[in-house]
Amino acid sequence: MPKIKTDFSLTLLRKRLFAITIAVAFLFCFVLCRLFFVQVIWGESLQEKAIDQWTREIPVIAERGTITDVNGVVLADNDDTYTVFVRKKAVKDLNSLTVALADTLGLDLSFVKKRLTETVSSEITVAKQVKKERVNALLEYGFEGVYYSRDNSRVYPYGEFLTQVLGFTSTDGKGQSGIERYYDKYLSGIDGEILYETDIVGVEIEGGKASYIPATKGLNIRLTIDYGIQQLCETAMREAMEITRAKSAQMLVLDPSSGAIRALAVKPSYDLNEVPRDDLTELYKVSRNGLISDAYEPGSTFKILTAAANIEEYLSGNKKAFSSDHIFNSSRYRYIDGQRVKCWSNHANGKHSGLNLQGALNNSCNPIFVDIAMALGKETMYKYIDLFNYGSTTGVDFAGEAQGMILPISAVQNVDLARIAFGQTIAVTGLQLAAATAAAVNGGKYYTPYFVEGMYSGDGLIAENFCMKYKNRVISERASKILSEMLEGVVKNGSGKKAYIEGYRVAGKTGTAQKYENGAIAAGKYVASFVGYFPANDPEFLALVIIDEPQGEYYGSTVAAPYAKQVFQGIIDIKGLKPYSMG
Repeated sequence: MPKIKTDFSLTLLRKRLFAITIAVAFLFCFVLCRLFFVQVIWGESLQEKAIDQWTREIPVIAERGTITDVNGVVLADNDDTYTVFVRKKAVKDLNSLTVALADTLGLDLSFVKKRLTETVSSEITVAKQVKKERVNALLEYGFEGVYYSRDNSRVYPYGEFLTQVLGFTSTDGKGQSGIERYYDKYLSGIDGEILYETDIVGVEIEGGKASYIPATKGLNIRLTIDYGIQQLCETAMREAMEITRAKSAQMLVLDPSSGAIRALAVKPSYDLNEVPRDDLTELYKVSRNGLISDAYEPGSTFKILTAAANIEEYLSGNKKAFSSDHIFNSSRYRYIDGQRVKCWSNHANGKHSGLNLQGALNNSCNPIFVDIAMALGKETMYKYIDLFNYGSTTGVDFAGEAQGMILPISAVQNVDLARIAFGQTIAVTGLQLAAATAAAVNGGKYYTPYFVEGMYSGDGLIAENFCMKYKNRVISERASKILSEMLEGVVKNGSGKKAYIEGYRVAGKTGTAQKYENGAIAAGKYVASFVGYFPANDPEFLALVIIDEPQGEYYGSTVAAPYAKQVFQGIIDIKGLKPYSMG
């Protein structure tokens, strides 16, 4: 009996020792894990808190990258300005400092007093983008507790120039619109800071060391924009606004062989150095890049697609397509499902009699394009609408691009198809139309339009080069050549005569579209346009002009085409281009 009791006691003792061992091991593991978390996982965070307790940091804002044109002309730059901080606990005479800040920085005394007395933060931002002269004047007072750091103050050397493309930045130096916004993460750079040793209440320690972490400047951006061509467009659209008293005037120039955008001007506009920030509605309105973000009914400029589809289908053996010498019905009207579709002209002068496709383009005869669309059918027409990338974004490197508005093919009635043929019942952006026209006449290749050619660092090293992006083929090279010859005829002998330049093979198409409001035609409101390019046999420059609601004359042939000629002539002059052989 005593032996059994002893064995039981030993067993119980072993269990207790085992439990204690497990508990000690667990406690040891817990302490070890805690040490691991504190030193490894939380170490960096705790170190930052410790440093934060005994230091005060002043941000060093990174210099924003510059923006230049394709030739290196600076379009967006930086000015030397500063942010003024106050650390209240280090200030000995707050009243004197308040007066000095208000007087030197040109601020309201009550505003400064409120900032310094009511702000809880240990570091109080008094003013941003302060000119160097004011900072120097403040330094002369020798106040303790006042600190300075360089900040971003964006300047635009040419003011009201490329406004809707460049965009602007916020007072904090962040891109808000245009290229400034789209490429903000590259332009911004990486901020640095200056660390000051302080005591526990934030007063700088006498003899303490300051640590400097330099900022990294943002990348510089080189645009495809050509300053000289942009200047021509700015002048032309400013004149268009004055002469036509239009609601707006817009112009785009691109290189059809690559998609590189050489110029884009929108009026009305504003000086980028004086952004109207107090009226956000007005700011949004005048900052909007309508050629990219707004859709409109293109009218007769869309006939380029209908003609291209017919030529390509005829060359491909489609029996429904018309040959170049086919003579169309000269009637002014076409009746589609009981609805009458008429020509813009009354045909009284006989010009619309006995027309082939060339004559139809020259005279912009709506019924003939209705015949083409009805013959090809909606499946074929929509095939080309898709190939020319209407109804989808172009992919341009710019925020806010619109897709346009295309009826779903399942919803298209015959009368809809008839109107689509001459640019009604369809809405496109100006950029879509320009890119599609470029593809139609450059040999049949669609290139994605783009604004930025490359990015490079402050020391000139290239960070990235952007190349043209081939998207798809729209028509054959043969069809493109035939179409371009016809569009050259439009400028030489047809509605585009006011864009003709002797000795230079200019081609193009005019457009005049009625505007709609609340589903009905808006009386007396039109959009006049012209899309043209040269030389016709090897396009280098393509321009689109859109004049919205011109007063008086409203035809694209008389209102828009002359401004394309003005810019083309300017390009010839500044580039020193010699006349082309007319062969």
